[in-house]
Amino acid sequence: MCNSNVKSAGVAQIDGRPVLQPAGNRVAAPEAARPLKKSLQKSLSMPASLDNAAAATTCAASPENTRAADFARAAAASLLPPPTPASVSAKATRVSGAKVAAARTVAAAAAMGGLDRSRKPAKKGGAAVLPVVTFAGLEAYEPAGSIAAAQREHVAMAQAQRKMRIAHYGRTASFSRVEGKVSATATGAAELVAGAVTGHDEKRCSFITPYSDPLYVAYHDEEWGVPVRDDELLFEMLTLSGVQVGADWTSILKRRHVYREAFSGFNVDAVAKYTEKQMASLSAEFGLDLGTIRGAVNNACRISEVRRDFGSFSKYVWAFVNNKPLSPSYKYSRKIPVKTSKSESISKDMVRRGFRFVGPTVIHSFMQAVGLTNDHLVSCPRHRVCSSSSA
Repeated sequence: MCNSNVKSAGVAQIDGRPVLQPAGNRVAAPEAARPLKKSLQKSLSMPASLDNAAAATTCAASPENTRAADFARAAAASLLPPPTPASVSAKATRVSGAKVAAARTVAAAAAMGGLDRSRKPAKKGGAAVLPVVTFAGLEAYEPAGSIAAAQREHVAMAQAQRKMRIAHYGRTASFSRVEGKVSATATGAAELVAGAVTGHDEKRCSFITPYSDPLYVAYHDEEWGVPVRDDELLFEMLTLSGVQVGADWTSILKRRHVYREAFSGFNVDAVAKYTEKQMASLSAEFGLDLGTIRGAVNNACRISEVRRDFGSFSKYVWAFVNNKPLSPSYKYSRKIPVKTSKSESISKDMVRRGFRFVGPTVIHSFMQAVGLTNDHLVSCPRHRVCSSSSA
């Protein structure tokens, strides 16, 4: 080892003993930085955990390159991006930091050969459980506050709500409550089921609303659409249907007792004998239109003539529908017409016989009132009742 270059050689130690070595064996710092460009780029692109592991491996393999590795780490630190500005929100910083940490964890596990990809995402209670990455006895979860986790949770919740809506489609709140109570007690099961049926029966025709007058609701539930074959009641409904033009049934029903008193309980024979003086007196006493009174008296006279020809006014009217009510079975109230071809034919014949206030619209309203046509909606319980009463 002794040669001409001994004076310029440096002193090194091997196993604790000083050894002379030439200066050419030592690596200068500037010269070692040149071939480390690729390693610098690799260290910048790789996570810090892998950079530290690679540096430790390099130092263990060649102690002579310690200074070169320190120089590389210093250069990498100088090239790192500046810290996040304070203007960035705390949420964005937390999410980005969580993503970087997860990426570094996966990369480090892959480099160490201990990555376990056997586990698959599982679902618990409709919410997706984030995948677990395990290595060297450690477990890393995706942060619960990340944007991706929130989106997956929102999608899972929306799917669960959609399935719930599909499962409960067509059920009402009252029925659900009754269904729950039936399973609770066995003794009151029959009463609760009866209550559920009653709640369903309350679904009247759509023109009956919670704001409808109780008198109008009672008329719908008890009289409207029920077949009538009494001459006096037919005369009453024909008169009220004519008066109802330009008004509403609620106001007519509230003054129904006035009309009954003015027209002697709608006795056809008594009204047919009213004189002009009596009609004027009734108009002044009850506040009724004189034309309405004259029309009712004229119709009473025409009914008397029909009785002589057909035996009764009921037989004359019901002959137009072959003594059987019409049943159009409407599903929506907007489908119910204001007049039909049948009401037009009845109107023409009555006008020919001298009746007054018997247009097609009035006659159709009269037909609905006396049950010549069952215009209750099929969803209304009165539709079935009126159909059975006509049979």
